[in-house]
Amino acid sequence: MSERRTRQTRRRKQPRMRKMETAVPLGLPKLQIPKAARQRRRRNTRQANLPLQSFRTVILSTRWISLALFALVVYALYLTGMSEQFYLTTIPVEGTFSISANEVVQSSGLAGAHIFAADPNKAAENLADIPGVIAAKVTLQWPNDVSIQIEEDTPIAVWVEGSNRFWITGNGRLIPARPLALNLIHISSERLPLTEEGDTPNVSFIPEALYHGALQLQDLRPEITSLSYRPSSGLSFEDERGWQVYLGTGTDMNQKLVIYETIVAQLQEQGITPLYVSVSNKEKPYFRAQ
Repeated sequence: MSERRTRQTRRRKQPRMRKMETAVPLGLPKLQIPKAARQRRRRNTRQANLPLQSFRTVILSTRWISLALFALVVYALYLTGMSEQFYLTTIPVEGTFSISANEVVQSSGLAGAHIFAADPNKAAENLADIPGVIAAKVTLQWPNDVSIQIEEDTPIAVWVEGSNRFWITGNGRLIPARPLALNLIHISSERLPLTEEGDTPNVSFIPEALYHGALQLQDLRPEITSLSYRPSSGLSFEDERGWQVYLGTGTDMNQKLVIYETIVAQLQEQGITPLYVSVSNKEKPYFRAQ
């Protein structure tokens, strides 16, 4: 008993132990790939990427890109040049009344032309050279749409020299007459042609007083469809009673006709039949009897 107590006493006298937790960081050892393994890995990577790098080098090369673009352009030009879709085969013409559409298309030079070779400005210039055309407009649209608009000069009378016929336009210009049925008064020139060319008129422009006087006569005497012209006596027509009437030029035809009818009435009262009556100068009319 005493020994057991002694052991317990000794135990009580011992200091109490405290548990402490401590941690010390430890450095990891540096791992290194062996040099031989690194070289082998680098060699294997180069061998694996070599086909892909070569392919990229070839594809991304400037020369190959230029060659590819050139081939694409050549192929596009081939398709454009061979396809009928890019040729001008249908050309509508608007604004004409005496000039045929075929003549307009042929003069334009666009019939059957390729859209790349068609020049609308040049075509319009060619059309402007057609006698009687005041203005021409040519419109082109991709891929083969083209239209032509023509503005013609309206004829007001027919100028006749021998066997040749010309139209007198609104500004007095002479253009070749076309075989079109128009209710126009005919003016036959009694002057001899000054040129040897059969289709060349004696004058290029008709005096304004001449064709205005002819139009006024047509309005006053619708039955008059044909007039004659001499530089010395102007316009004249054959009276249905059998003599020639000279009226000169100008827009005073109404007064001249009144004077003419007065003279004819006086001659008929006297039983005189004239060969001609001239009122070219209304201040000094005269006649010649048979």
